[in-house]
Amino acid sequence: MESYLLDWANLLLRWVHVITAIAWVGSSFYFVFLDSSLTPPVDEDLKRQGVSGELWAVHGGGFYHPVKFALSPPKLPDHLHWFYWESYSTWLTGFSLFTVSYLWSAGTYLIDKSVMDWSPMAAVGAALGFLAVFWLAYDGICRAFAQRKNGDAIVGALVLVLVCFAAWLACHWFAGRAAFLLMGAMLATSMSANVFFWIIPGQRAMVASITAGQPVDPIHGKRGKQRSVHNTYFTLPVLFAMLSNHYSFTYTHPQNWLVLVLMMFAGAAIRQFFVMRHGFKLGRNAHPWPYAAAGVVAIVGVLVWLKPTDAANAAVAPATTTAVGAVGGPISYKTLQPILAQRCYMCHGPAVQMKNVRLDSAEAVASHAQMLYQQAVVTRIMPMNNATGISDAERAVIKQWFESGAHVD
Repeated sequence: MESYLLDWANLLLRWVHVITAIAWVGSSFYFVFLDSSLTPPVDEDLKRQGVSGELWAVHGGGFYHPVKFALSPPKLPDHLHWFYWESYSTWLTGFSLFTVSYLWSAGTYLIDKSVMDWSPMAAVGAALGFLAVFWLAYDGICRAFAQRKNGDAIVGALVLVLVCFAAWLACHWFAGRAAFLLMGAMLATSMSANVFFWIIPGQRAMVASITAGQPVDPIHGKRGKQRSVHNTYFTLPVLFAMLSNHYSFTYTHPQNWLVLVLMMFAGAAIRQFFVMRHGFKLGRNAHPWPYAAAGVVAIVGVLVWLKPTDAANAAVAPATTTAVGAVGGPISYKTLQPILAQRCYMCHGPAVQMKNVRLDSAEAVASHAQMLYQQAVVTRIMPMNNATGISDAERAVIKQWFESGAHVD
C-alpha cells in the first residue's frame, strides 16, 4: 500500500509541478521577449508619462498595447499583478516531488555504491547541502562582482566555473540519474531564491517608495533585472537536467558530468540566440546565429561522442555466448529465471513489489515482458543504479529471451 500511495503522490506532484513550471517559464519567456521588443514611444502623451518603451501586438482576435515605465508610473493602479506565485509553486511542488521520489528512498535512488558508499542520511544531507551551498556561492558572486565594470561577464564566467564544479562533484557523489536531477534542482532553487530574496523585495521597495511619494532608487530595478536575466539562462539547462533522467545513455556515461555540462552549455547558448533574436529584428544587434550554432555543435558533439561503439557491441557477444551457450538461439524461462531471482526479486518479489510489479512467477514475467525488456535492456534504468550488480551478459540474456518470443512455457 505504501508503494501505491507513493506512486500516486509522485504522479500528482509531477502533474502540478509541470503545470506551475509552464506558468513560470511562460511568463519569464514572455517578459524577456517584451523587454527585447519594446521600442521608444511615439505618442507625446506616453513620453510625458515617463514611458520608456511600448509594443503593439495582436493575439487571439484582439490588439494589445503594453508599455513600460522607466522608473515609475505617474500613479499606481488599484490592482497591480505580481509574478511570484508561479515561481514559489514550482519550487514547492518540485521539492516535494524530489522528496517523494529521491529523498524518501535515498538508499535506492540517491546512492550508487560504486560511486560513493555512504549512508542514506549522509546522502540526503549532502543533497540538501547542494541546494543551499550553490545558492550561497552564486549569490556571493553576484553580490561581489555584479556591480563592477564588466560585472555581467565576470559573474557569467564565475558561475560557469561553479556549475562545472558542482556537476563534477554531484556525479562523483551520487548515482548518475540522481546527480543530473540534483543539478537541475540546484539551479531551479537558485532561480526561485532570486525571486524570493531579490526580485520581489526590490519591487516591494519600489512600490513602497512610490506610495510614499519618495524617489525610487533605481538599484532595486537593476538588481532585479540582473537576477531575472540569470534565471532565463538557467531555464533550458534546468529542463534538460530534469528530462535527462528518462535517458540513461546520458547519466550512465563514465564522464557523465561532462555530458551534463556540455548539454547545459548548449541550452544556455540556444537561449541566448532567442533572447538576441528579438533585438536583431529591431536592428539593435547582429544576427545571433553563432549562439545557436554553438549550441547545436555542442549537442551534435555529445551525440557523436556517446554513440555506441563496435567494441562495446563486440564485448556483449562473447558474454552472451558464455551465459547462454549459443548466440542467437531461443532463451527459455528456465534460463531467464535465475537472473531475475538474483537481480530483480529484491524489489519485485514476494517481499517487496516496487511499482506494484512482481517478477517471481512465469505468469507475472509474461505480463511484464515488454516493461522488463524496456527497463533492463533498452534504457538500462533497472536495476536502479545497478544495485544488484546485473552484468551486460545477463542483460543480453533478457534481450535475447524477449526478441525470441518472450516464452515462459
